[in-house]
Amino acid sequence: MNRKARLPATPAQDNTPALPSDVRPGQSIELLKELHILTRDGKLNQDSRRKLKQVYHLYQFIEPLLEEAFATHDDVTLVDHGAGKSYLGFILYDLFFKARESGHVYGIESRAELVTRSRELAAKLGFPRMQFLDLTVEQSIDSAELPATVDIVTALHACNTATDDAIRFALAKQARAIVLVPCCQAEVAATLRQFKNQSLGRTPLSELWRHPIHTREFGSQITNVLRCLLLEAHGYSLSVTELVGWEHSMKNELIIARRTGQVRGNARERAEAILEELGLTPLRERFLY
Repeated sequence: MNRKARLPATPAQDNTPALPSDVRPGQSIELLKELHILTRDGKLNQDSRRKLKQVYHLYQFIEPLLEEAFATHDDVTLVDHGAGKSYLGFILYDLFFKARESGHVYGIESRAELVTRSRELAAKLGFPRMQFLDLTVEQSIDSAELPATVDIVTALHACNTATDDAIRFALAKQARAIVLVPCCQAEVAATLRQFKNQSLGRTPLSELWRHPIHTREFGSQITNVLRCLLLEAHGYSLSVTELVGWEHSMKNELIIARRTGQVRGNARERAEAILEELGLTPLRERFLY
């Protein structure tokens, strides 16, 4: 009896769209969709690609700090201060903490609706060691919901004085490392503007901030210089670099501080002199403590 030869089975076609090459292997696709970095059909638009590139680039700086912390103990804690929608915290958990059995990520944010949304998303994704707290800076320093000391504090694009709040929290919690990408530093510029007339008559250096655009940019520069001196006065060594190329973001400065316990002896003295010379003594309490 003749039998027809059976043709080999045709493999089922995989209609799943290929992911953009920008997405790291092992990254939760559901997370990227929930964060609106990927569209529902797995695509990236230009704005999302830029945002993803910035977070991934920042991760390259944070990962070694996490590895160093895990080399000393298991229950590593990372606190993202002024977390907003917690893009950074979620991606750090997904790429680093998810594969480990220990370690916690805390997101601190004073907008209750964002905290609620982040809690819901963490539960949906099965990220049990993420905790989101609706706290002010003062509350976060003293809150029993946070450990007495932490390993790493991050603040990504924390606007104006929110970066200073993150520094204050990190110093109070004796953080091993602090990673800052400051944004929209307006307070120093406003003070320079307020006392501009007195400065013009007192020092030729006031030409550096006489014009409004220079006031804004010089104020931003001085803000970060004073932050660096503050950290050095508290025993941190610093690396200051750019986060990504200028074509991606004008708010581009990345400050990485590691606690060494070695205080730069003249840091406080130099900060005091800068505040005095530039007429910024009303801000003394923010930059000297």
